[in-house]
Amino acid sequence: MNRTLLLTTMAVFIAIGTIGSQFLWFPTGIAKAYPVQHAVNVMAAVTLGPIPAVIIAFIIGLLRNLLGLGTLLAFPGGMVGALLAGVLYQWTKKRTLAGVGEIIGTGVIGALLSVPYAKILMDTPVGALAFLPGFLVSSVTGAIIGLLILSRVKNTSIMQQAVSNK
Repeated sequence: MNRTLLLTTMAVFIAIGTIGSQFLWFPTGIAKAYPVQHAVNVMAAVTLGPIPAVIIAFIIGLLRNLLGLGTLLAFPGGMVGALLAGVLYQWTKKRTLAGVGEIIGTGVIGALLSVPYAKILMDTPVGALAFLPGFLVSSVTGAIIGLLILSRVKNTSIMQQAVSNK
């Protein structure tokens, strides 16, 4: 994939993740669930690979925080999920494992990483399992949405070009 197409595709994913978070979110205890972020993570991991997916997750989290649409918890959850989704897809070429990677990366690892992160940066002391339910609900919902979208666009020319040029 040439750099122009890569950057354009990344920008589209960033726009979808940032705008989508304004319209589709729900409270999950002390955190907010943004399933669009997780859907974008899965789609970016499959089409672009792990490193672009992590960059996309970081920029979406940054923009959501700058716009007042998210919390600092977007960083550990979104980035770890995108990385694991991309790595699992890269190793196996199975889209469902990209979804599983997003769920494990965000729903479990990201949730556990958020505990010290919330204590240090947000001055919110919580227990080790405080973020698990919310992160799991959000990542499972988003991973399913991302996999459904990928199953519908698998025959488009951009998907064929993206997958063949990785």
